[in-house]
Amino acid sequence: MSLTYAEEALSKTRKLVSRPVPNRTIPTIDLLGMKVSRVNRAETLIILQEFIDSAEPHLIITADASAHVIARGDLDYLRIVNHAALVTPDSTGVLWAAKKLGMALEERVSGVDLAEQLCAESARRGYGVYFYGAAPGVAEAAAETMRQRYPGANIVGTADGFQGSPEQQAALLEDIRAKRPAVLLVAMGIPKQEKWIARHLDELRIPVCMGVGGTFDVFSGRAKRAPLWMQRRGLEWLYRLIQNPSKYSKVATLPVFMLRVLTGQRLPPV
Repeated sequence: MSLTYAEEALSKTRKLVSRPVPNRTIPTIDLLGMKVSRVNRAETLIILQEFIDSAEPHLIITADASAHVIARGDLDYLRIVNHAALVTPDSTGVLWAAKKLGMALEERVSGVDLAEQLCAESARRGYGVYFYGAAPGVAEAAAETMRQRYPGANIVGTADGFQGSPEQQAALLEDIRAKRPAVLLVAMGIPKQEKWIARHLDELRIPVCMGVGGTFDVFSGRAKRAPLWMQRRGLEWLYRLIQNPSKYSKVATLPVFMLRVLTGQRLPPV
């Protein structure tokens, strides 16, 4: 039976390291004004475990081409990205751009894969994971899928993305603090999820806080991932567009991004 991306990365990671690794400087590239970390999937898992072991808060961003396009018109978001602890390359577009600019990156490191890997490792290591975001019922269904797929997965709490009132936000933050997760996955879309995390990062002090977009929809079965062969050939965006034509606006950012790369248009300094 062929391994999933999550299983492949976990296998590589366990061969690479059997004990905590000392703090390191994470190498980065400057993608026309946006920081992107020079990491692969296995290295990223090791870094995330280091973050968990440190017990210090970290914001992790998975950046695709749309993130770069959004950042031009949202300097607050760009500032958050460039100050994040880790920014993984989460699209074929980002890999293409890095290569075109002479700074080739090894592979895509996607939020969906990282989220699944963190849930899988929570079963082995015992740390807690909290799911926040998506439509009512989706986070709960996603958590149940992870528990079934990885027996012992320690999903300590869930909340949907419709906690808009001050009272609901206060209750949400209190619940997260009470559950004391080591990993907080926030599914509200770019840039809302990153801004929410940045606003509450120091208050919650969770070691790994990451925006994961539509990940809970995938985990719950509401959305399907592309076949593995399409993922490996960088065609997952096409599969998503065919499955959900409403994704067109996001896919439409790709040619905009490509044009900016070809013409060397840098993001404003922040």
